[in-house]
Amino acid sequence: MTTLPATAMRPIRSFLFVPGHRESWVTRAASHGADAVILDLEDSVPPDHKAAARALVSSRIEDLAANGQRVYVRINRSPAMYDFEDVLAVARPGLEGLVLSKPIGPEDMDVAAAIAGEAELRNGLPLGSIALAPTLETARSMQLCWDIARHPRVNLICGASARNGDSARALGIDWSAEGTETLYMWQRTVMAARAAGKLPVGGLWQDVHDLEGLAAYARRNRAHGFTGEMILHPSNVAVVNRAYTPSEAELRYYRGMIAAYDEATARGIGAVIYEGDHIDLAHVQTARQAIALAEAAGAA
Repeated sequence: MTTLPATAMRPIRSFLFVPGHRESWVTRAASHGADAVILDLEDSVPPDHKAAARALVSSRIEDLAANGQRVYVRINRSPAMYDFEDVLAVARPGLEGLVLSKPIGPEDMDVAAAIAGEAELRNGLPLGSIALAPTLETARSMQLCWDIARHPRVNLICGASARNGDSARALGIDWSAEGTETLYMWQRTVMAARAAGKLPVGGLWQDVHDLEGLAAYARRNRAHGFTGEMILHPSNVAVVNRAYTPSEAELRYYRGMIAAYDEATARGIGAVIYEGDHIDLAHVQTARQAIALAEAAGAA
């Protein structure tokens, strides 16, 4: 049975794409403060640069991980199969996972898991150490998101949507900043991921210089249940990290709630009115979870 490393299950607030053929960008990938980076071998790499990108990414994974950077690689796929040569090249110590674009359904997870397992064996990595991070970009994968999320190698599923992107084309929708056209897809992603004990990741804000728009978009995605999102530019990292980290005001509220509840239970009372709201154990568990998240992010 596959058991992923505990690090693969830590929340990822900012999931930064880095084109795999841009050597200086790959080398500096750990300097931007992203929780995890995606070294891309797929769409952001021109076809005649893919072989060089594969070699470059393979050579940088261990150094990035040694600098504390969580590292993923988005691999190429043919219509029927993910690229084994990509996986074999990047299955190196420090690789946390593979980002799988455009899965058709859960059977793609079985194929990718078999490929990852073969690469682990050939390269001397612990079997089951490489996570799978599928992005739901086909209508069938969105419909079957639960079956995808519960695969033992999957640690997160991404329900991102972007203007004129693969998921928008698959659903025949017109993208909007408000996101009403993708709300159902987002909620299915969140429910499937959380039901399977995995991370739901959102995105994708394409106007990378509109930081105010990004901040509002990320706050809304967090409110919908996502734990983080894919981003396209280093300038977006701090904005997204802030949006997915409880603020000081939130933390003060939660700490005060816990203190009020603890005082009440010490007197044999199971519920209390705190700042006008009825508070019981369920609310306190939510508060403790938020504080734990902030502590994991170094913000508490």
